[in-house]
Formats: sequence, C-alpha cells, structure tokens
Amino acid sequence: MPGMIVGKRVLAGVAALAVHMPIVMQSAAAQEQQGNSAPAVPVAEAPTPISSPAIAAPRYETVRVALQTSDGPIVLELEKERAPITTANFLRYVDAKLYDGGNFYRAINIAENFGLVQGGTRLLKAGEKYFPAIAHEPTSKTGLTHETGTISMARTAQGTARTDFFITVGDMSSFNAQPDQPGDNAGSDRAGFAAFGRVVEGMDVIMKIMGAPISPTLGEKEGMKGQMLANPVKILTARKIMPEKR
Repeated sequence: MPGMIVGKRVLAGVAALAVHMPIVMQSAAAQEQQGNSAPAVPVAEAPTPISSPAIAAPRYETVRVALQTSDGPIVLELEKERAPITTANFLRYVDAKLYDGGNFYRAINIAENFGLVQGGTRLLKAGEKYFPAIAHEPTSKTGLTHETGTISMARTAQGTARTDFFITVGDMSSFNAQPDQPGDNAGSDRAGFAAFGRVVEGMDVIMKIMGAPISPTLGEKEGMKGQMLANPVKILTARKIMPEKR
C-alpha cells in the first residue's frame, strides 16, 4: 500500500440553503365609463420576455476504465484533460495490468451515505516495480471537487502518490485544496488530494464495499485500526473502454 490517506477526521461540508422568493403578478382590468361617449382605452399587454439562450457547460476530454471486482463492475470516467498527470499515471498501471489482482482493502463508514473506500494494486512479482511517484494536481488547479463518486489519489506528502486511490461518498469538499484555510488538510501545505474522475456506473458496488465488515485488528500499526476490511474486495481486471466508432 504505497499511498495512504493521512488524518482520521473527515470534515463535512456545509450545504448551501437556497431561498426562493415568490414572484407576485398583478393584472389590470379595463373599467367601463358610464355616461361618456369617449371610447374605452385598450390596456396594452406586457411584452413576453425573451429568455437568454442557455450556455452549454464546457466538455472536457475523458477516458473510461472498467473495473471488474468480486462484488460487481465499476466504470470510472477519468479527467484526461483537466487532470492529465494523475489520469496518465492511473492508466499506465491499468495498461501494465498491475490493478489486476489488486483489491479494495479499506473502508471508512462515517455515517449513512458518508465515507470512502480505498484500493490499490496487487503485490509486485519478481522483476516488476512501481512507476515513479507523480506531481500533485490540486483541485484548485483542475477545478474538480470531492463529492459522491469522486476518485482521488491517496498520498502522504506532495509528490508521493503512485498506485493507491480512494472513492468518496458524500460531500468531501474538505479534501479539496484549501491553502487559505487553517488546520490539517493532507499536511501543512493544505493542497488536499488529487481528484481525477468519477464513478459513472457501479456506485451500488462502492456502497456495498463501504458497508462491508471491518477487521477488529488489522491496520493497527498503520494507525488505521477499525478501517481495514475483514475480507478485501478483489479487483479482478482493470481495462480501458475504447470509445465507439462513429
């Protein structure tokens, strides 16, 4: 497990409260004049407002990866354009088939629909080695955020992420880069974690993993006791999904 999430406390984001103000519409009625030969003055109707055309959200280049696990399939959509370094790193492990035989080994179930699961590669065979660690891509640079289904890289210090990743459930915006805020956010740099995609299919599998039984003893040496799955969920294969030809 070359990369681990540091810190045990996860701060919940504060949901914004939207206040809707009712629109009061007033109508005018024509009044008939009695005993007056002057014609009634017609009341002009208000012109229909012209709505502004909707501005389409920008589309960024992505790539999809299918994880076949012992609990079912998961499809990831990775931000090839917005998080190129982190996505390329994940894909090289996919291409080298180092996630084949890996597993989801950690689950933090803080509350209902709030927590995360963490996974990584299999053990290396003789002659194999990990790729070099990658530069950190903070959310302040990529524009991504940690919410339900976000996939992000586990790390200790900046520039240490390699293989291990985690998938969040719920508003985990406290994992975003927050350089102007006090407190611990993946170290004193407060650069957060590198989000680089999302789950587009298989969130039911993620929820199942997050709710799986936890070992009462594993993880004590690493400071993660009470977070390690009693029976890790196998990643059978990880493959890129080729786009359909048009």
